[in-house]
Amino acid sequence: MITFLKANIASLAASLSDFLITVLLVQVCRTNVVMAAAAGTVTGGIINFLIGRHWVFQAGDTRRMPNAERRTQNEMHHIKLYFALGVKRLAFSINLEAVRQLWKYALVWAGNLLLNTGGVYVLACQAGWHYTVSKVVTSLLVAFLYNYPLQKNFVFSNNWIEDD
Repeated sequence: MITFLKANIASLAASLSDFLITVLLVQVCRTNVVMAAAAGTVTGGIINFLIGRHWVFQAGDTRRMPNAERRTQNEMHHIKLYFALGVKRLAFSINLEAVRQLWKYALVWAGNLLLNTGGVYVLACQAGWHYTVSKVVTSLLVAFLYNYPLQKNFVFSNNWIEDD
């Protein structure tokens, strides 16, 4: 239950940024409603991924793993890349688990983008609802019926995290 509540808080933060961008683009920039909804969804998606990974599902937190598994993950899931830039070498590491989660999130998010923009199109452009009402209704339906289940069970699922 705690994970569900945290996911809804993260969703609220992402939704606020989504709505802010959407309204700003429609009201100030006079952008097409569907395009503004897509831009808002992109912004919200980025925020939701970051909050979901680090706070809601703690999918990047190796401290919650048993010691042996933590050592294995730290050794196996980081690759150091080196680039020669003139005389200096630049080194950084990539967390492969984060990359794997990002790809899974991108797949789920693509469906999210289609559902949100499609819902706004149907409700605002076809049914004649005000764009903000259509955005709220669509966002809530997609959040509860699509985003949360897929993020919990597909994107950020880890066997070592206890379910609440």
